[in-house]
Amino acid sequence: MRALSQYVRRTPVLHASADGRPLVFKLEQLQLTGSFKIRGAVQKLLSLGVSEVVTASGGNHGIAVAQAAQLLGAHATVFVPVTAPETKTRRIEALGAKLIRHGATYAEAALAARDFGVTYVEAYDDLTVIEGQSTVTQEIVEDVPDVDTIFVAAGGGGLVAGAALASGGRRIIAVEPENCRAMHNALEAGAPVDSTVRSVAADALGATRAGSLALEILQRNNVTSALVTDDEILAARDRLWEEFRIAVEPAGAAAFASFLKGDVTTDLPCVLLCGANSEWRPS
Repeated sequence: MRALSQYVRRTPVLHASADGRPLVFKLEQLQLTGSFKIRGAVQKLLSLGVSEVVTASGGNHGIAVAQAAQLLGAHATVFVPVTAPETKTRRIEALGAKLIRHGATYAEAALAARDFGVTYVEAYDDLTVIEGQSTVTQEIVEDVPDVDTIFVAAGGGGLVAGAALASGGRRIIAVEPENCRAMHNALEAGAPVDSTVRSVAADALGATRAGSLALEILQRNNVTSALVTDDEILAARDRLWEEFRIAVEPAGAAAFASFLKGDVTTDLPCVLLCGANSEWRPS
């Protein structure tokens, strides 16, 4: 299998401080397609070796599958809910994928995509995809081995499960909006459960149910769940721009919002900025 590194960027880290506390930013919003999702998408398509795939997405995963298909000479069809933002659907089509708007939620779009009749690419509940996402954390550990804690935004759980696999025992904080908390609810219940999806970051973190494989990995690795409000997410997003000139989408600021709350004791944390696909522009 061709190496993933042929197709994705090794994103940089930035040493900084906020509120007098040192931290490291992993600038994954600089990744090809504007989010970490390209890692898992390319990894999965490389493993499949097929000429046509279908997936469902709130936006970022769809962009990634469209880009991966273009890179590997395949064709992609992407189902999105009708609420998917234009800034993301426009990019899916620009990459040559067929876009189908279906349903009010990601779950409804995914149900229709699975019936489409070609190989379906999971967004997060797939070991190959999770292993692709784990390369973000592998880079963090290699570049800044002194990091002891990694703050990671969580939706369905692919990125944070990959972080748990690659962290080398470092503490992982899975951060979710308080009204978009599928993984938090799954950890509490001990199994994936249906959850409300209502957040400014819902287009990226809006899984109705956490992935069962991702949940198992988080349970096995004692990952800590943390919740943040939408106001805290937006304040963190604005602060990233004002203090560091880093522009991210709301989901990309969730991990930083959790760090800013100061609830976690850590000597050198890493805040993973996972994406920047948003209509937001600094005022």
